[in-house]
Amino acid sequence: MHKPLRIASAVAACAVTGTVLYGTGAATAGQSTANSTHEPYNIGQLSKDIDAYYGTTLDTDGVYQASPDSPYADDLARADAAAKKQIDRAARTAHHRHTRPAIVFDIDDTLLLSLDYEKRNNYGYDGDTWAAYVDRADRPAVPGSPDLVRYAEKKGVEVFYNSGLSDAQRTAAVENLKKVGADVNLDTDHVFLKDKANPPAYLSHCATPGTWDCTTVEYKAGTRRHIERDLGYDVVANVGDQYSDLQGGWADRTYKLPNPTYFVE
Repeated sequence: MHKPLRIASAVAACAVTGTVLYGTGAATAGQSTANSTHEPYNIGQLSKDIDAYYGTTLDTDGVYQASPDSPYADDLARADAAAKKQIDRAARTAHHRHTRPAIVFDIDDTLLLSLDYEKRNNYGYDGDTWAAYVDRADRPAVPGSPDLVRYAEKKGVEVFYNSGLSDAQRTAAVENLKKVGADVNLDTDHVFLKDKANPPAYLSHCATPGTWDCTTVEYKAGTRRHIERDLGYDVVANVGDQYSDLQGGWADRTYKLPNPTYFVE
């Protein structure tokens, strides 16, 4: 992941309803008080606010889960409903115009929920513990997201994945996606992960073998560009929990899922 900057944001938790959908170039990620004269958010209170937003509870296996009745679940449902309408429109257009529509999903906290890791690490991040957590391949689903994947497939919209996970984590990511029911197009032609040792030629503007200088936006937008220009699809929808998942163009519509626990530049 990837998390070069981790910021718990009360603003994201409170204002997400207004940001689940935005057009290219319209991201407004002003979630920091660092440049203001106001006292920063209190971390202890913020943690309580995040728990309330997720409706955080321990399940019978001792895993922190988000409640299906939480504000988080409500915001996800609104984003999913909007994305389904776009999928429907794209499917109708494809039928009449013989186009090849595609939808692109991020993975972490778009399809697989990391709340248990976040909660147990007090919303901090350590590369080693995060890698071990991913390798367990037992994260629960982000509520509703696997259904959105299957919905797109049913409507004839090609499903792709565009994640900041490393290529070494591919087996665990695929296994975990299968477990939560997002078992659609999980081959190497559809699941794009970071391969810093041998980056693809379409990222040559920012990555060469052994040298990776791509920002998150360059990597993700460059991958969507590849899907459109090289593979011949029209990316009609792009779904992610970070603004950096969505910026850079090469998608007709972008859908921002809520994530109040970290921010990836």
